[in-house]
Amino acid sequence: MAARLATLLVAAIVGTTLIAGLIVGAQRADESGPVDLIIHNAKVYLADDPGSTAEAVAVRGNKILKVGSEREIMRLKKPQTAVVDAKGASVLPGFDDAHASLVDGGLASEDVQLFGARTLDDIRARIEEYTAAHPEQVWIVGRGWSYDAVQDPTRAQLDAIVRDRPVKLLSHDGRTAWVNSRALTAAGITKRTASPRNGTIAHDRRGDLTGILEGEAMTLVDRVAPRATREERARGLELAIREAQRRGITSVQDFGAAAGDLDLYDAAREAGTLGVRVYASVSGSTAVDDLEALRERFPDDPLLKTGLVTIALDGAVESQEAAMLVPYTPKGAAEGRLSTTPSELSRLVSELDSRGWQVAVEASGDRAVRVALDALGAAGKEPNGGKARRHRVEGLAVIDAEDIPRFASLGVVASLQPLRSADTLNNWSRLLGPERSALGWPARSLSAAGAHLAFGSDWPLLPLDPLEGIRAAVRRAEVHEPEQLTLKSAINGWTSGAAFASFDDHRKGTLKAGMLADIVILSTDIFAGPAKLKAAEVVITIFDGKIVYRRPS
Repeated sequence: MAARLATLLVAAIVGTTLIAGLIVGAQRADESGPVDLIIHNAKVYLADDPGSTAEAVAVRGNKILKVGSEREIMRLKKPQTAVVDAKGASVLPGFDDAHASLVDGGLASEDVQLFGARTLDDIRARIEEYTAAHPEQVWIVGRGWSYDAVQDPTRAQLDAIVRDRPVKLLSHDGRTAWVNSRALTAAGITKRTASPRNGTIAHDRRGDLTGILEGEAMTLVDRVAPRATREERARGLELAIREAQRRGITSVQDFGAAAGDLDLYDAAREAGTLGVRVYASVSGSTAVDDLEALRERFPDDPLLKTGLVTIALDGAVESQEAAMLVPYTPKGAAEGRLSTTPSELSRLVSELDSRGWQVAVEASGDRAVRVALDALGAAGKEPNGGKARRHRVEGLAVIDAEDIPRFASLGVVASLQPLRSADTLNNWSRLLGPERSALGWPARSLSAAGAHLAFGSDWPLLPLDPLEGIRAAVRRAEVHEPEQLTLKSAINGWTSGAAFASFDDHRKGTLKAGMLADIVILSTDIFAGPAKLKAAEVVITIFDGKIVYRRPS
């Protein structure tokens, strides 16, 4: 019996040794093969849970072969290997914009850009410069103006700048259109025109039109403004891809796909020109049969897919459309509004969830966020065929303290746009009061409570600039606000967190062996202090293992 046991033990040891040898041999063979690209002399941030770092990265084909020390990676160099010296700067996973409108952003890049304008004079100067350079434009369209820059905009102010053409300027929250008299006339809007449901046509004390259209009232002008053709939208996609690559963005979660845009993405994929990975959202108003047809056409794929449905629940705090638990200041002002009833939202969410769709509820105010969490939580108690759930609340701005832990307990992703916090807090102080405004965009509280965070730009309403979004999230620490993030947490929101939100964390969002080779190389080591972060620019963008952007020297 003892001899038999000894024989079995020897056999087990031999077998284990053989298996280990095969594994090691396979690893050696793998590393002895071709290496297409090496990035070295770098501060490589992996964006994994421990926040690990390394010194170099090796790429084979469109996958990361290995991440490690300078010595480990440079030993893999072959005669045909392209080598990039990062010069001590940070190397990150390619940025993943978790909330943008890709084609509309490309089209809007040729409009008047008003983000960052601080005064009416600044806005006037930008419009005058644009109109002088574009005499052929039938309409003057712009976006990004702030309520802090002009608190009481009027059509008379725009009439004084542009008299011969209609003007339509979207606010940076996308919920208010500021138009001139020509635009009102073109849309047939008079002081007797009734405001539509979920919208407001603003009047002054005398009953005259102010030129401000809120919510659904904006569609009255949109109907008569020129619409982009398919060819123009295709060009918008080309411009958007180029701008995304310039900003280090390798993936976009598209929340503005119009009818036909998925066809544009598909055509670009077939032509080999879709230079970013696209997860396209579909409107919650889409018929169920059409939804299923779209999902069948665009199933899970590393380059292009759908599977996400968006439901808009309220507006923005700045336009006082966000649904709040406590009225805006002064007391007695409106509490905002919901675009649908809680029961109808719950019914729609449950139906989509039961069919295996990921649901994103756009909710900004604390009341809307609570209603969204209630609906998503109720759906999570029902069977859905065993499919993973990663439902989302998009653009959340104000959350009641009681609801913060619910994101983690319900498994709901908190999707925020950090640049909003950089340009809204002054106006918020007036609308919500200093205490509530300081707790806006509660990224830190959500993160501390275990919520998954995903960050986006909300382009074209705000600039397509992840680095500036990271700076905005971290900058709040410099003014001692309670909701600042650490630098690593801010980066994760644009990388691993965003990949988790789109069910892609198994293939992108971190820099590890086997992951897709989507990488961004910066000009500085952003971990070396605020000055380095402030000065950082994108130097090289690598998409699918290929360099698609180099900063001009």
